[in-house]
Amino acid sequence: MDLTVEDYEDIIRTAITIKADIPKYYDIFRGRTAVLIFDKPSLRTRVTFEVAMNQFGGKSIYLAGREISLGKRESVADGARNLSRWIDVIIMRTFGHEIILELARHSDVPVINALTDLEHPCQALSCALTLTEHLGDIRGKRIVFVGDGNNVAHSLMLLAPLAGMDFTMCCPEGFEPDETITAEVHRLSDRMKTAFSIEHEPMESVKNADLIYSDVWVSMGQEHEAKTRSEQFRRFKVNRELMAAAGEQCLVSHCLPAHRGEEIDSDVLDSPRSIAFDEAGNRLHVQKAILYKLLKK
Repeated sequence: MDLTVEDYEDIIRTAITIKADIPKYYDIFRGRTAVLIFDKPSLRTRVTFEVAMNQFGGKSIYLAGREISLGKRESVADGARNLSRWIDVIIMRTFGHEIILELARHSDVPVINALTDLEHPCQALSCALTLTEHLGDIRGKRIVFVGDGNNVAHSLMLLAPLAGMDFTMCCPEGFEPDETITAEVHRLSDRMKTAFSIEHEPMESVKNADLIYSDVWVSMGQEHEAKTRSEQFRRFKVNRELMAAAGEQCLVSHCLPAHRGEEIDSDVLDSPRSIAFDEAGNRLHVQKAILYKLLKK
């Protein structure tokens, strides 16, 4: 929700530029340090942020959340005040969104959201970059998110109108996105003249989509709901039948890690229409662009 249309376009342009000439940017952050505070496990997010800092000539320090226990061992505010005196950027992956907002309020250096229970903005920006590479101009294209109204859905919903795209959220009843996020997306869509809807019938929702997006049905912290959710989401699996209903023009993606055979079948995830692994690769370049925009002198 922090990004304007201009911010979004600038990040995508910068990512494309950096990706096209990686050696040009070697060592631009020599002497700069990022700290990664992760309360949740990570493969893509941790590796791509650390590689980004390394290729820029900077350093990164990884801190598992349990090692410092912000909000328990000491207040989030005090942690922010300390870190601001030592490092150049804080990258946080945590549960409650309010934690990262409080960290940012008390920090004198930039704070990057590497995932909270409410949002996953770096993933959404990577999706936009990957769609641009595959489709060219993505204005007027439509994303259909099939699954839970979770953090990834929230960030894609917010990004779509900034990119001039339409967005359909297709979920079981009772699993709709956060109401505050939804209200903001309606406002943005009205202003940007894009379409936004929440629907509950997958086969109908995906017709003529340009991208079907999937994610796990059980996010971190919801493991106790796994059995119940598997029944409630059964009709929302992304399989060959759903892709056929969408049409041959439709691509498919997933933020990963995927539970193959649950929310998405392997023959779809590994098909030529899948851009999921290209999107994972572009996490590196989008996050480089974010770091560059925040830290360049």
